Amino acid sequence: MALVTFSNPDYKDKTVYAVAGSHTETLLKIAKENKIPVQFDCQDGECGHCLVRVTSVDDKDRMGYFLTDKEQTVLKELGKLTQEQIDQLHVDDMPSEWRLACQMIVRDEDVLVEY
Repeated sequence: MALVTFSNPDYKDKTVYAVAGSHTETLLKIAKENKIPVQFDCQDGECGHCLVRVTSVDDKDRMGYFLTDKEQTVLKELGKLTQEQIDQLHVDDMPSEWRLACQMIVRDEDVLVEY
């Protein structure tokens, strides 16, 4: 189980349990199930409305998360990542701090999600 803490300056922080390793438990799905007001529109990784910043809050080594092709395109369009940064993330097998909540699958890692 992973602990996911959602944080926003306009709302009280909320920590929820997430089933790690599920192929369907996106951050957006978890937020919606727990009535956390993460903004979204398309829910398909194309609009960028569900942009979040994700950081690890446990003592484990960071887990690599592959950005989906849609995420790479949108994050570049939003100016959050360059192609060089994306390439380096692949080489280092490190996660990006910027993700789309509708695309990120929760892993066995406690994270802080700023939205």
